[in-house]
Formats: sequence, C-alpha cells, structure tokens
Amino acid sequence: MTPKAKVLEISSYPPPRAGWGIRVSFVKQALLEAGHDCKVINIAPESRCIPSPEYLTSMNGLDYAWKCLLYSLKGYRVHMHLNGNSPKGFMLSIIAQVMNLLTFKRADLTMHAGPYQIYFPRERAPRLAPMMKFIFGTSRRIICNSDAVKEKIVEYGINPDKIYPIQAFSRQYLQFEPAPLKPALEAFRQAHPQLICSYVFFRPEFFVEDMIHAIAKLRETHPGAGLMILGSDQGSEKVKALAEELGIAAHVYFAGDLDHDDFLTHISISTLKLRTPIRDGIASSVLEALALGVPVVASENERRPPSTITYNHEDVADMVRALRETLDDPEGARSRVVKPEIRDTVAEEVAVLVGP
Repeated sequence: MTPKAKVLEISSYPPPRAGWGIRVSFVKQALLEAGHDCKVINIAPESRCIPSPEYLTSMNGLDYAWKCLLYSLKGYRVHMHLNGNSPKGFMLSIIAQVMNLLTFKRADLTMHAGPYQIYFPRERAPRLAPMMKFIFGTSRRIICNSDAVKEKIVEYGINPDKIYPIQAFSRQYLQFEPAPLKPALEAFRQAHPQLICSYVFFRPEFFVEDMIHAIAKLRETHPGAGLMILGSDQGSEKVKALAEELGIAAHVYFAGDLDHDDFLTHISISTLKLRTPIRDGIASSVLEALALGVPVVASENERRPPSTITYNHEDVADMVRALRETLDDPEGARSRVVKPEIRDTVAEEVAVLVGP
C-alpha cells in the first residue's frame, strides 16, 4: 500500500468557480477518498479572506508565509499552482517552495495554461529565466497540460523525466445532475432561441468588450441571438454599461457564479459555446461543451480541439463571422462535434503527487 501522503494545495478555490479551483477541488476529494490528507491554502482574491471548512484562508503575505511554514513543519508537501501570466504567482510559489525546503521537502508544481503566456516560455521573458529555473528546478515533480508546455519547461534546463503532461480535463468534470432553470433564465431562453454561452472573468485576457460588440453586430442578422455570460460578475460594470450603450442589454444574461450542476446545465441548453482567451491551453470549459455535444466557437490559439470553429482574436468581425456560420446551421454544427477522449486524469495527478 502507498504510505499516507500529506498534500498542501496552494491555489484559488471555489467560490467563485474557476478552472484551477475546480481542478483542485477534484484532486482534494480524490486524495481524501484514497486515505491521504489534503489541505488547501486559498489564494483567490475574491474568497481568500472568507473563512470556510473547505480551505485555509490567506489574509495577507505574512499569514500566507506562516501557514506555508506551519504546514510544512506538520509534514505536508506543497503542491503549488501557477501560470506564466502573474508575477505575484511567481513570488507566492517561491515563498511556498522555500518553506517546504526548510523542512527538507521539495514541492510539487502544476504549470497551468498553454505554451505561450506573458512571461513564459523563456524567449518571452529572458530576464526572468533564472527565477523560473529556480521555480522549476526546485520542484520535485512538475505537472503541465501538454507535451508542448513540457518542451518549453525543458528549455530552462529542467530534467524532462520529472515533468508529467496531464490534461486538466477529467471524467469528474462531466458528472452532474441537470438543475432546474431560474424563471428569468427560462424567459431569456425563450426570447433568444439562438443561445450563446461564454464563461469569463471580467479581465482583459477574456476580451469581454469585444464579445459585446460582436453580439451587437450579430443581432443585425440573427435577432434571435442572446448571450449568456457564466462566472462571477465582479468587475462587470463596464461591460454592462457597454451593453446598455449598444442597446443590447436585454439580450445579455449574466448568470453569475454557478455550482457544478448549474454550470453544466447552462452549457447543455446552449446553441453554442464561445471561448475568447488566447493564452489558455485547450480549456476545460471547451472540452465540457464538446463532450455535451455543444458546438464551440473559440479564438485561434493553435491548441483548440477538433471540430472547434476558430476566429482571429484581433478581429471582432471574424468572431461575428464564426458565430454566424455556426448559427446558420446549428444542427449541422452539432452533428460535426467531435467529443473528446475522457480519461480520469485526476487519478493520474494523484498518482504523481503521492508517489515516492
């Protein structure tokens, strides 16, 4: 039998629902069900200071460092999560790794998103290469989303044998019970039979304002089109004001942060799923939609799965073109959906984390 492991996950954690947090919640559950011990330090800006039995808070930098050290002293191995877009994430990772090193343990690390981010790979930010080499080199094992990301990590001089490409999407993502729709959503759906859903954060990398402009243009030829925005509405004020300015406020529905059953229910009733970021990897929400048979329109980032209809993210007109083509033949688009392979990658990740 594998000895009991003690894992300290450091990541955002629901609420609100987000890619990393959902993945960590599945990994935590799998670790606990296998008889291991798992704690989570929540670093999500929206919820890290809100007490919960599901995670440990991180009130400020000192509190975060102290908890990293305290749980390292209790025998926990850190499992850090970061991407190449956030310098703050690099600092949080280094602090956690150093605290683990002080107790003679080497942290595990998951590098999220695709092979081209703001400060990753090496050629994007050569001055940060020594720091990134420390983060990767200090790690006991590294998990990433794909072989393409692995190749870029190796370029920092990292041993490829300790890098494990494991796709974030897993069979747990599709386990849900259909949820009843709120009356407001049912009314919106009836008024907008061509229902487009998109999961966003109101940050520049999601190009939400471009999306609103595209929907305004789309409705000139497809008056039955409506946009359903999934995800926390924190920071949505400018977008709501833009929708009002363009006269389409009644055609945009803000669903807010949803639990897992509601989230997949909302995707399943949609005509198509729209994905706008370009620095992501394959994106679990894209795979969720395809697995449910929902066509996907997404920005071209050279990592979209088969049957995804892509557009140039710098061209709103091209986004409109892709949306129109899909809505002109929704049944044909649905029939061409290629459902992805569904593995239990959570179990694969757990095996990496608890291995000797």
